[in-house]
Amino acid sequence: MVNNNAAAVLLCLNTLSQGKEAVASRGELVEIGGSFRLPEVMQNSGAILREVGTTNRTYVEDYRKAINENTAMLLKAHTSNYRIEGSTWSVDIEELVGLSREYGLLVMEDLGSGALIDLSEYGLPREPMVKDSINAGVDVVTFSGDKLLGGPQAGIIVGRRDLIGQIRSNPLMRCFRVGKMTIAALDATLRLYINGSEMAIPTLAYLTRPIEEIHVITEQVSAKLKKILDGLATVSVEDGASQVGSGSLPVESISSRYVVLCPTTLSVDRMADLFRTGEIPVIGRIHEGRFLMDMRTIQQGDIEHILKSAKTIAGF
Repeated sequence: MVNNNAAAVLLCLNTLSQGKEAVASRGELVEIGGSFRLPEVMQNSGAILREVGTTNRTYVEDYRKAINENTAMLLKAHTSNYRIEGSTWSVDIEELVGLSREYGLLVMEDLGSGALIDLSEYGLPREPMVKDSINAGVDVVTFSGDKLLGGPQAGIIVGRRDLIGQIRSNPLMRCFRVGKMTIAALDATLRLYINGSEMAIPTLAYLTRPIEEIHVITEQVSAKLKKILDGLATVSVEDGASQVGSGSLPVESISSRYVVLCPTTLSVDRMADLFRTGEIPVIGRIHEGRFLMDMRTIQQGDIEHILKSAKTIAGF
C-alpha cells in the first residue's frame, strides 16, 4: 500500500521495468487527477514507454510486433475517467496475459477505480474487478483505495508474491509509504468487505441507494424549506441525476431527486454562496438561474444542517 495509485504505478514500473520497455496502447495513456499523465509517470519511473495501436483501436498483433529483446512487460490501463465510443477495439486482459506467456513477459494492469464487487448486481455498469484480473493471471495489479473501493486515499498493489517482494524492497517504497491513520482506515474498510458488510461503506451505500428512499428525504426537506424561505425563494422538487465521475463510471448517471430553490429577493449566486459559507457548508449547484440540491447523499441527520443554514439566510 502506498499513498495513491499514481505512486503505485510509478513504484511498480521503477521496480519491474526500469531501463526496459513497457508496451501500452495509445488509447490507454490516460491523464489522471491534477493533470498527471501516464506517459510522464512512466518516464519518471525510468521505464521506456512503447506505444502501440491508435487512439481508438489496438489489436493483440500490435503488442506482438512491438515485443523485442528489451521488452519487460505489457501494460494495460483501465480508462476509468473517460470513454471512447464508436469504432473501437481493445485487447482484453486474458488475451494480453496469453501473449505475455508466449514471450516470458510480465503483465501489469492499472485498474484505477478499484472495484471489489460487481456493481451490475445493483443496476450500475460493470467495472473491471480486481479479482477478475488476478484470476486471469495478471502479474501485478494497481488500483485506488478510495474511489469505488470506498476507503481512504491510497494506492494498492497486488499480485505475484515474488514481485510484491521486489516492489516492497525498492528504496522508493519509503518515499511513498502511508501513515498509520491511512492503514487503520483501509483496514476498517476492507474488514467490511470480508464480513459481507460492504454496503455500510458510504460510497457504495450512496451509489446503490433506492430511489424511493431519496424521494422521502426530498419531500421532507422541501416541505420544511418552503416555510423557512417563504418570500425569499420558491421551493420545488424535480427528478434529476447524480453523476458518479471522479475516476470511475465516467459517463454514467444515476436517477436522483432534487430540491430546487428559485430566489426572489436575492441572486442565485448569492444564495449559493450563503449556503456554502455557513457554519456547516451546504453544497449545491446552479443551473439555469436555480439552486439545485441533489438529495442522493442526504441522510436524516443532515436535514437539520440544511434547515439551519436556510434559517440563517432567512434571518431567523
